[in-house]
Amino acid sequence: MTKRDDRGRAVSGGVSEGARDGVRDRARRAGRRTVLRAAGLATGGVTLAGGADAGVAHAAGSRRGRHGTGPRTYVLVHGTHSTGAHLAGIARELQRRGHRAVAVDLPLHGTEAFVPESYQRQDPRALAVEPSPLARLGLDDYAHRVEQHVREAARHGPVVLAGHSMGGLCVSRVADAVPGLLAHICYFAAFCPSRTMPSLEACASSPEGSTAVDPGGQLIGDPEKLGVARFNWRTGAARDLAVFKEMICADHSDVAFRRMLGLMQTDESLRAYGERAVGGAERWGRVPRTYLRMGRDRLVPPALQDRMIAEADALTPDNPFHVRDFPRASHMGPPDPREVAAALHAVRPVRAARP
Repeated sequence: MTKRDDRGRAVSGGVSEGARDGVRDRARRAGRRTVLRAAGLATGGVTLAGGADAGVAHAAGSRRGRHGTGPRTYVLVHGTHSTGAHLAGIARELQRRGHRAVAVDLPLHGTEAFVPESYQRQDPRALAVEPSPLARLGLDDYAHRVEQHVREAARHGPVVLAGHSMGGLCVSRVADAVPGLLAHICYFAAFCPSRTMPSLEACASSPEGSTAVDPGGQLIGDPEKLGVARFNWRTGAARDLAVFKEMICADHSDVAFRRMLGLMQTDESLRAYGERAVGGAERWGRVPRTYLRMGRDRLVPPALQDRMIAEADALTPDNPFHVRDFPRASHMGPPDPREVAAALHAVRPVRAARP
């Protein structure tokens, strides 16, 4: 005889059909959460995912500490005229090594990019004067976005903050603001301003920076009037394309170069170039740091990279840069993202004292 519960539902082995339905519903919900975690969190970035979910990572961080070899979150910050998508290959390779990685999109970049209407239809005259909302942005806006990602990631274990090119300005700003949330910082062919060169503009104007490729002939419109540096990456002019390739990825194939151009943004804030981004010895200077030096960089020349490294080390001689050299690589790094990912994976996060 079939047993019935107090609502008349069939009971098998002491478990009602309603209870079994509830178990199935909970399992479906749990499965959906698992899928969402695996897909990552798209909050102003490319992806926040990896080899372990937040709970596992937090437990691993608790067991091993910030100096351990367990899962970390790498917060990757792109450079000028760029997007988080340019760092997606590195993020993917870090995930394959068991870490989480988020490739941040700075405000009005990447998934929220401003694309001039005149750029879409390739109208050079209109492009030279079309206003840009990026003119209102500065380093405060950029660093705030990165700090938000760092604060969120720090809830789940150790955080390594890495910036490429202009992204180094955000690394310095954020490390000076919240050093206790960072286990390691990394500059990837990036600007690391100092007291003698306090901004990107000052670094680029230095004797060491003066050997960089000059794309002044490729600027569209008057930067002072627009409030942005604007380039037409969709140009068909062979001379312009040659300058762009030499500037960002001379050692990559033409196919890879065109792929990069498809992700480049027309505009970058002039304010961000000129604003101060110097880390202090007492805060930024106590976070362990690595510099990924690109030996054939034509945008941040090796001589400038060496000067920035030397001035940082003079400020904190007890905490010098660990330098990883890529002697044949151009500004975007080696064509194979596994090389940069391996260097980032190799950093040794350590516990930093809270502010």
